[in-house]
Amino acid sequence: MNKIFWAGDSTVQTNDYRTYPQTGIGQVFSLFIKEGYRVENHAKNGRSTKSFLDEGRLAEIEKQIEEGDFLFIQFGHNDEKTADPTRFTEPYSTYIENLGIFIETARSHGAFPVLITPVERRCFGADGSLGAGEHGDYVAGMKQAAEKFDVPLVDLYTMSRQALEKAGEPGSRIWHMYFSAGEYAAHPEESLDNTHLRYEGAVQYASFIAKGLKALGGRYGEMLLEEIIL
Repeated sequence: MNKIFWAGDSTVQTNDYRTYPQTGIGQVFSLFIKEGYRVENHAKNGRSTKSFLDEGRLAEIEKQIEEGDFLFIQFGHNDEKTADPTRFTEPYSTYIENLGIFIETARSHGAFPVLITPVERRCFGADGSLGAGEHGDYVAGMKQAAEKFDVPLVDLYTMSRQALEKAGEPGSRIWHMYFSAGEYAAHPEESLDNTHLRYEGAVQYASFIAKGLKALGGRYGEMLLEEIIL
């Protein structure tokens, strides 16, 4: 059985009842893959490329990853934390260098790395229009890394922005941890979180990644169900 390892942050991680209804993209990606593939989700809340490496989380993946497996690499949200030296990376230097470490680790074991740009936040302005973008330099940095290291890339950032613009401010709330007090027994307080996802958002954005992999073709499309309709 081929394994899909996922390195990333809270937008990807697998959640349990303690953070319900928060749901990560990696948590639901198995909805889109064929039998014979399994997701191993190592994404963790609050991690950047730097902290993921420093904490030995890539080393744990390296112990398990094998020839023919995949490593999905999805960071950006926490690499931007300029006030936190344990997480911050420069988008056009250390961020790219760190992505290179992930890529080389996969390739050294005969596995296939894929870069996935960070999902956009719900950055709507007071007039209801979507803002200019929250992760621009890190998206550009990841695209530079894809070219430098000759690795496939799925541009989730662009696809998520297009979806947010189409859904609009009220319509996209259901994708995120944005809801009124009392809606969830496990999360009784109001939440105005424009970053973290609920199930509907995780499934929506996972479908975009699946479509991006389909577009890459070859081994990247072979893991997926025949038709991605979302």
